[in-house]
Amino acid sequence: MPGFTTRPEIRGTFGVVATTHWLASAVGMSVLERGGNAFDAAVAAGFTLQVVEPHLNGPLGEAPILVWDQKKRETRMICGQGVAPAAATIAHFKGLGLDLIPGTGLLAAAVPGAFDGWARLLLDYGTMPLAELIAPAIGYAENGYPLVARIRETISTVAELFRREWPTSAATYLPGGNLPVAGRLFRNPVLAATYRRMLAESEAGGGNREARIERARDAWYRGFSAEAVDKFCRSQKVLDASGRRHSGLLTADDMARWQAPVEVPLTYDYRGYIVVKGGPWSQGPVLLQQLALLKGFDLDGLDPTGPEFIHIVTECAKLAYADREAWYGDPNFVDVPMATLLSPAYNDARRKLIGDRASFELRPGSPDGRFPYVLVGGMEVTAMAGVGEPTVGELAGGIGEPTTSELGVVAGDTCHLDIIDQWGNMVSATPSGGWLQSSPVIPELGFCLGTRMQIAWLDEESPSSLAPGKRPRSTLSPCLALKDGEPYMAFGTPGGDGQDQWSLQLFLHHVHHGMNLQEAIDCPEFNTGHAPSSFYPRAADPGSLTLEGRVPQVTARALVERGHRVKMGETWSGGRLTACAREQTEDGVILKAGANPRGMQTYAVGR
Repeated sequence: MPGFTTRPEIRGTFGVVATTHWLASAVGMSVLERGGNAFDAAVAAGFTLQVVEPHLNGPLGEAPILVWDQKKRETRMICGQGVAPAAATIAHFKGLGLDLIPGTGLLAAAVPGAFDGWARLLLDYGTMPLAELIAPAIGYAENGYPLVARIRETISTVAELFRREWPTSAATYLPGGNLPVAGRLFRNPVLAATYRRMLAESEAGGGNREARIERARDAWYRGFSAEAVDKFCRSQKVLDASGRRHSGLLTADDMARWQAPVEVPLTYDYRGYIVVKGGPWSQGPVLLQQLALLKGFDLDGLDPTGPEFIHIVTECAKLAYADREAWYGDPNFVDVPMATLLSPAYNDARRKLIGDRASFELRPGSPDGRFPYVLVGGMEVTAMAGVGEPTVGELAGGIGEPTTSELGVVAGDTCHLDIIDQWGNMVSATPSGGWLQSSPVIPELGFCLGTRMQIAWLDEESPSSLAPGKRPRSTLSPCLALKDGEPYMAFGTPGGDGQDQWSLQLFLHHVHHGMNLQEAIDCPEFNTGHAPSSFYPRAADPGSLTLEGRVPQVTARALVERGHRVKMGETWSGGRLTACAREQTEDGVILKAGANPRGMQTYAVGR
């Protein structure tokens, strides 16, 4: 009999939606109820998340989207991750006296990818008009949505920065000069007006659904939105995490030249499951590399909260993430040896490096005889983001209150959604960036630029180095899985570098420990910060292992004895996982969903 779970595993036959905010989940489900497919529902939920989770994502952020198209019987990645501007050269940053790209302000803005990611999804796979799907987001921005406490807490940490340095953000997020009140309705009428203007230009020429979507893309990337971005980046000098003021590099021309590519994703066969991830322009393959290493261990009989399981998974993560640092980058610019990194021979050799003791070394491999090149930033461990992407759960307790630096910056995070419809279409997406705390609000638009380019290194030898037109090696990492060749599961989590650790744990608990989706989500989590962080100031924490407080003390002591630098988090302080699944039974297809209790706003719905 299943054990206690914080919520039921949702089960039904019509459709399931799980997102990091209950309002987005309800919006997505309403689209399914009106006859829309999973792709339509994802677009509506995605735009809603931009409004109701502005500390976690925004209209000028990013949105990588994995899809399973049941009609075409294929998976695709819509890469809603923009590229570096034409002026973003290593020489330019060095000329400013910078060794790292600041994690806040204007310098770290890549071409915003989220809007075109959602538009491309709707254009290629959806059935409904954009105006109908964006209407809930406009309604919440215009009429108000109940503000969750985490948004208020985020604003409070940067309120003085807003008042002193970023007045356009103060005008938006400090109404009347005061902090907004949690639980009360919060409005962003300028954001609503921006989307209404985009729709007006989209509808003005008439034509079919597709023509209107194309005109919306033009308005965003070649019209008034791009012009506002260009003007702001040229005319403003903004205080950023470097402690100095800089103008932006992003131009209207950069935006006009870009559109979201659609790619064939990477896959890995693990015990009858085909796991689907983005390419090495993201950290997605690191989950596949962990599976390739874990394939050689017998995990079935191991206690999911016991020291042996946690030790093995953690040591495999250290090896896979070391390879991420040494080899991953935009494959349009870098020859990433992905086939070798996932090959049996390579992983058989790498697996021999795992012993009974915790490793403190960063040990990338040498695929095809190549010599690895790894950079590490500041070794201090900080919780300053807006410059980063640690999970909100961590900020809620286990590692202390959110840390505010002298520049006022505070940690940002990410959203996630998973949807399966009655026809078997599946979507997994991880929208992020454009955090309210990361960059000043552009007054004509009502929201701010992203800072994803902080992931790029200012060193030509690194595969994830900065170059014009190159994608920063994103942490955003949605997941799909097929089972016996059939579409099975969409899953994922926010959480920066932790995404492909927590998503992996959900998958392992489901496959090896027989847990249903909700049990796997509720199971105590763990993660390591052993590899260099993807975010400014690029710190590493060698040998670290953070355990949720519900991990048994006997396990924690045993891991300390093995050499791990164990940190105990709060009882619910890890990744904010969601998952949807489609199971073929002898009685018919059952749709299932689960959602994370951490942070107290993630919800699954379905019927």
